[in-house]
Amino acid sequence: MSSQPRKIVLGVTGGIAAYKSPDLVRRLIDRGGEVQVVMSRGAQQFVTPLTFQAVSGRPVRTDLWDEAAEAAMGHIELARWADAIVVAPATAEFLARLAHGFADDLLTTLCLATTAPITVAPAMNHQMWANPATQANVRLLRERGVRFIGPDTGEQACGEVGVGRMVDPVRIAEEVFTVRGGDGPLKGLKVVVTAGPTRERIDPVRFISNRSSGKMGYAVAQAAREAGARVVLVSGPVQIPTPVGVERIDVESADQMLAVVQEQVRDADIFIAAAAVSDYKCREVAREKIKKTCDAFTLSLTRAPDVLATISRSESPPFLVGFAAETENVEQNALAKLTSKKLDMIAANKVGDNLGFDKDDNALTVYWNGGHKELARTSKLALARQLVELIAERYRLSKTDRKATTAAAVRAQ
Repeated sequence: MSSQPRKIVLGVTGGIAAYKSPDLVRRLIDRGGEVQVVMSRGAQQFVTPLTFQAVSGRPVRTDLWDEAAEAAMGHIELARWADAIVVAPATAEFLARLAHGFADDLLTTLCLATTAPITVAPAMNHQMWANPATQANVRLLRERGVRFIGPDTGEQACGEVGVGRMVDPVRIAEEVFTVRGGDGPLKGLKVVVTAGPTRERIDPVRFISNRSSGKMGYAVAQAAREAGARVVLVSGPVQIPTPVGVERIDVESADQMLAVVQEQVRDADIFIAAAAVSDYKCREVAREKIKKTCDAFTLSLTRAPDVLATISRSESPPFLVGFAAETENVEQNALAKLTSKKLDMIAANKVGDNLGFDKDDNALTVYWNGGHKELARTSKLALARQLVELIAERYRLSKTDRKATTAAAVRAQ
């Protein structure tokens, strides 16, 4: 089983969000961590080493050329000491240096010399985060197993609004102490998750879609991975980083999603359909952009494939979990879907203006044959963890019931 980190090197780089990092030290210590702070030269322009020494109870390391610390190759000793390295905030400059293997200061040298997992919490202006150079570095680091927490969306120190805020220290500490892919309740199982919207083309530049952000589906995929499963995430078009350790397959239309899901569920144990798949698609897709030639325009639509219903009708479907996003009669509609699509479970919530879509929190009511459970409003990741725990419980019970039914049939022969 993967153990939780106890000895944590906290790297602090030179961004204004460094003022949040002393609070992060306390949050990590409160969860049982021993924290050794390593500051870059830029970080010391925002917060003093004395501040971190006061909250961590340890002298702060700042210099690769510290004669006293390096007399016995202290940077190697520190790299071996750490169970985890966490960098918060992680600036665009630090991500670039980490991606390209620079080792010209203590923090980057530690990152190269350690075998411990590395987690970064980016913080920068939203244009810097969106820059192709930064995104290329992020992709490269993800491929190498570096774990990203955030960034969040919101108002930034520069006064602009966008993606680039450092995640709150409480959430960072919670994520750091979350065991990834260990002996969780889904260990050894393959879980397929769908997420996000689908797009149904009208012409080469227009499409029909919906407001799904994909956040809930991605949170479910992450939670399933944390619970030990091998997770395949089939995603519609969204701008969300792939959870660490999750295999992601991108699709656009309902037809494409169905084809990929059918292939992936052949050896899957659980299928969680969190995507908002389009109900309709254009009967014919225009080959060229449709010109604005009249005041009214009519589209001829036909039914798009129902991914979950199709899988439920297959010869040997996996354990099936659906989602019901409803604007009214939530319970009635959810139970109807549970029955008509022959699902094992369905998670229902009310959506609409200021509810469900595009939000970072949610609430669910989960139904199954003969029971239900309310999951109170919380962050989508925390909610997903509760949901996955419940799915694992119901999955185990279903396997026990099937074994009992099989045994009874054998005895009756």
